[in-house]
Amino acid sequence: MNTPIRADQMHSSPASSELLTQPTVLLDFWHPSIQALLNARGWRRLPTQEQIGRVYNFVRDEIRFSYNRTDDLPASEVLADGIGQCNTKSTLFMALLRGLGIACRFHGFTIDKALQRGAVTGWAYWLAPASIFHSWVEVRIPATNERTEHWVNLEGFILDRAYLTALQRRFVSRQGPFIGYGVATDDFRNPAIEWRGGDTYIQREGINADLGVFDSPDEFYRRHGVNLSGIRAIVYASFVRHSMNRTVERIRRGIVHASHVQSPAGGIKSSDRALLAVFRRSKNALRKIAAKLAL
Repeated sequence: MNTPIRADQMHSSPASSELLTQPTVLLDFWHPSIQALLNARGWRRLPTQEQIGRVYNFVRDEIRFSYNRTDDLPASEVLADGIGQCNTKSTLFMALLRGLGIACRFHGFTIDKALQRGAVTGWAYWLAPASIFHSWVEVRIPATNERTEHWVNLEGFILDRAYLTALQRRFVSRQGPFIGYGVATDDFRNPAIEWRGGDTYIQREGINADLGVFDSPDEFYRRHGVNLSGIRAIVYASFVRHSMNRTVERIRRGIVHASHVQSPAGGIKSSDRALLAVFRRSKNALRKIAAKLAL
């Protein structure tokens, strides 16, 4: 596993720093729904550290862990969905922070898809690329009497508390490292997910490549694209993610079975194999379906 670059080892140019509180197409904090949320929660009146904590807890627990239709969604759509995974939650988190005038940036990675095993099963797991785009958010913490200005890495908002607690109850005897079901941590019983002014992590141990720091998710996706494209993206958005989200919801309700864990090779049911064969033979039909859905 490559060691990620720590936020406090990165340095933005003055020009870049000016961009770190600005809206973008994806960081659309000017959207009425985001402005309404910022106003309703009263976050504007809070000190910076408390603002970060309130937004962090909101994104972690009120935006439930599940899979959106694609990675490069605007923050307002993620908010409307009410669900998210690492990349879409990062976008929403950044938009909310920038809406409060807090500087932040996007750190991109890839992770081994093995950490998704259990949350993603069967043919959905088979369809996923071996390495999946991943991100966390780096937030600039202003100087205080006790410490100079610095940056923190925030990743622990990916899994909502209800989902993670259900996993901990199911695997109650597990201590130390745990990889699977969307978790990749070296301390399963006490992962670093609470905002206490420092770094938080929940999938860091699954990182296999560091793609660097970007001013915005828009910049990252322009350079690297998204996890799926073409026919796989159509299949995922129209069918696969709904099955994945049903699995995630069952886990959240405490229905976690060993059969949910499957190896990358094999473990695909015969019915799933038949469905995959239909998908392969039906590219034109799927394109027509996608075109109708876009209307």
